[in-house]
Amino acid sequence: MVGKDKVIINHRYVSADQHPSPHHDERPDDEICLIVIHCISLPEAHFGSRYIDDLFMGRHRGGAHPELDELRDLKVSAHIVIDREGSVTQYVPFNRRAWHAGESVYVGRTRCNDFSIGIELVGTDHHPYSEAQYQALAPLVSDLQSHYAIPRDAIVGHSDIAPERKTDPGVHFDWSRIRINRT
Repeated sequence: MVGKDKVIINHRYVSADQHPSPHHDERPDDEICLIVIHCISLPEAHFGSRYIDDLFMGRHRGGAHPELDELRDLKVSAHIVIDREGSVTQYVPFNRRAWHAGESVYVGRTRCNDFSIGIELVGTDHHPYSEAQYQALAPLVSDLQSHYAIPRDAIVGHSDIAPERKTDPGVHFDWSRIRINRT
């Protein structure tokens, strides 16, 4: 068993499957002070497809499903994806800037990708998340907070940093499951 101080080594979550995405770059200030929770399913409400991995790995070329053609050649990534069974996959080391938030603002600061860690839950805004996802997410958030000294109140949804264009993780996300009090 890995000790609490050894869950993140070289900016990688040791219990995660590693799928190194080409879609990342350097953080401008080497700062990590925010966690952003997202949801993703490709196509919408299809939870067991390979398309998320293809998208984040730069292998999605379109034609596989009509709803996905608009994503052709899109360059996006997240640091972590947690599937419906609770399996954790890491695409980008935490010290690198993943491309997950897009145009975003947190407490007056723009470009949230510069200073945040993006976690995608396989799901939609309209479906409850699985017990296995919460069981994987809660310790991950705790480990990230401890390792990077991320404040307790600096865990937000994509909808919090891009409210005009995003609604995830949605009304079914239970913030109390990761010990965050939100009003």
